Amino acid sequence: MDNALYYLALNRQVGLAQEMDLVANNIANLDTTGFRREGVAFTEFVVASENGESLSMGDLGARFASDRPGGISLTGGRLDVAIEGPGFFAFQTEDGPVLTRAGAFQTSPEGFLVTPLGDPVLDIGQQPIVIPPNTSDLVIGRDGTISNDGAPIGRLGVFTAPDELINRFGDTAFTVVDDAFEPLVDARVAQGALEESNVDPITEIARMIEVTRGYETAQALIEDEDERIRSALQTLGQTS
Repeated sequence: MDNALYYLALNRQVGLAQEMDLVANNIANLDTTGFRREGVAFTEFVVASENGESLSMGDLGARFASDRPGGISLTGGRLDVAIEGPGFFAFQTEDGPVLTRAGAFQTSPEGFLVTPLGDPVLDIGQQPIVIPPNTSDLVIGRDGTISNDGAPIGRLGVFTAPDELINRFGDTAFTVVDDAFEPLVDARVAQGALEESNVDPITEIARMIEVTRGYETAQALIEDEDERIRSALQTLGQTS
């Protein structure tokens, strides 16, 4: 193996190490509400050499979040909401609106519908939702309409955005480039339920084994090259 392949093996190890970090994070979030598995895609570059052979290099090209919905877990909580099908809830942060599949909401002392971290949840018009005080019979309809004692008080927003514009923001949230998301008109939600993590532990463990083997193979190539160089230097030293 020449020095070019030596550096290719190192590059491969760097990419595999990053992928292992993602796999470990996926496994750590097996029980995180609304978590979506993250994976990576490698890009291969092929270059022709002078002797007619080709040389390829794999590089970490992109990270992506799986859009496969997680299972629905019934909780009975009146402010727990799960999306059935595609789409995201939205909440407002200091840095702008953020999307999420995690629907474990609550009310703030000011009466706003908020996330567990206190960020206001947005309605279909991207405005904070106010829950009247002393609400006794709050119902969230299948289309997201929020009613109190039969009277509508707002509509929970469910939004969609192009996959290529979505970027992970923490474990269960996503930002959208230029806030280019829009209401998903035909969205359906379920009150008293939460979406589970979509991570499959068997798949992640299998992937962890594959990544480990790939890393070990690259390491063996590097060690073989080191040994070849040492042998060559010893031979040159004996003949000089």
